[in-house]
Amino acid sequence: MPNIALELGKQSAELGVRSAYGDQQDVDGIRLIPVALTWSGFGGGSDEAGNGGGGGGGYAIPIGAYIRRGDDLRFEPNIVALLTVAVPFVFFAGRALSRVIRALKK
Repeated sequence: MPNIALELGKQSAELGVRSAYGDQQDVDGIRLIPVALTWSGFGGGSDEAGNGGGGGGGYAIPIGAYIRRGDDLRFEPNIVALLTVAVPFVFFAGRALSRVIRALKK
């Protein structure tokens, strides 16, 4: 019986880069490489009777694309997706910073 944890580890290592950067697309002489913010998780377990199971899942937010026109290469962000990620990050980072400042004042 293969070690399921090692197999999941191997697959998730390959999955990370392939899910963050999409396949190159050529459109009217312009090369596009989509970029996404991704995360995934896996879990599993079993009991003494040999009953077991597992599962996993993931999520991806498209944050933009690398665009090459001739010799020019630049990143063009997806503004809506960046705001979706940035607003909660700034909120929780601000709360954490305020708590650190309060703790240092005491």
